[in-house]
Amino acid sequence: MPVIRSSEAVVHEIHGARFVSYATPRTGSKELCAWRGEIPAGTKAPAHTVDREEIFHVLSGELLMTLDGRTHRVGAGDTVIINPGATLAVENPTSEVATSWVTTSIGLTAELADGTRITPPWAG
Repeated sequence: MPVIRSSEAVVHEIHGARFVSYATPRTGSKELCAWRGEIPAGTKAPAHTVDREEIFHVLSGELLMTLDGRTHRVGAGDTVIINPGATLAVENPTSEVATSWVTTSIGLTAELADGTRITPPWAG
């Protein structure tokens, strides 16, 4: 059983947030990716449409998550299921960092409103 130590996690930063990657093909995962998201206070990530299901679990803090045009306030212990084809925007309107744990299948891509396609390395 592969064990990924916190010191071995790879950190990526984009749109003002940090993505701390643990489970990827690089670390031995065959089907799933998992990472911890760190969303600083005042961060508003751009809306993006995902091509695979994501499970987004809030570990600490509070976020506004807009899913297909409908905004939800979510906090520690809440889980959001993001289906393939859904458009998602994440905002931290508070004065504290919010953290999350996210899983998806390997190969997720996201498309921004301007048509830019992103293949995040933490989901690859």
